[in-house]
Parts: sequence; structure tokens; C-alpha cells
Amino acid sequence: MQGYKEPSFQDRMAVAQSAKNKALTQLNSRTAIDPAERARRIASQAAKDEAQQIKRAAAQEARKTAQAAKEDEQMAQREAARLAAEAALAASPRVLDEAELKSARDARYAARKVRKSGRS
Repeated sequence: MQGYKEPSFQDRMAVAQSAKNKALTQLNSRTAIDPAERARRIASQAAKDEAQQIKRAAAQEARKTAQAAKEDEQMAQREAARLAAEAALAASPRVLDEAELKSARDARYAARKVRKSGRS
């Protein structure tokens, strides 16, 4: 039984050249496209490109419209929040004067003292 023979550089070059020649003959043997068919294909491609361009423009316009609606909604929400804050300010309880603040602080202090004295 004969062992495996490693192909030489020349062998590999010959195989590559024959494959290249075969591909070239197949390419050259193809029939040329009829000029009328070529014109039809070009027109068809141009129509597809134009339709895609129109579709993209419509999608971009829809995105712009959606963005404008979103901005309007955000503006309305901000305005509603501002009005709610103003209403809350207007309806807020009266501001305590210094004497009332001092009495509230003294009451908290007394309650804390009672809590601490009960633990000891």
C-alpha cells in the first residue's frame, strides 16, 4: 500500500490555474443580457428605489409628528405639575410664627424626656 503524497507547490499552482480557467470559461459562456431586458431591470430598480425613498420620507415625517406630540404632552404635563404646585402652595396651611414653633419644639422635648425617664 502506497502512503499519502504531499502535493508540491507546482501541483497546487496547476490545480489553482485549472480552477481559474474553468471559472473564466463558465463566465464567458454566459449569454449576454438583452438590451431591452437590461433597460427593464434598470427601470424596475429605479422604481423600487423611488418607492423606498418615499417610504423613508413618510416614516421620517411620522417620527417627527410623534416627537412633536410627545413634546406637547410633556409640556402639558409640566404645566399641570406647575399648576398643581401653585394650588398646593395656595392651599398650604398657614405659616407658624416663632412662638408656635417654640411651643411645638418644647412639646417634643418634653415628650422625649418622658420617654427617656421611663426607660431608666
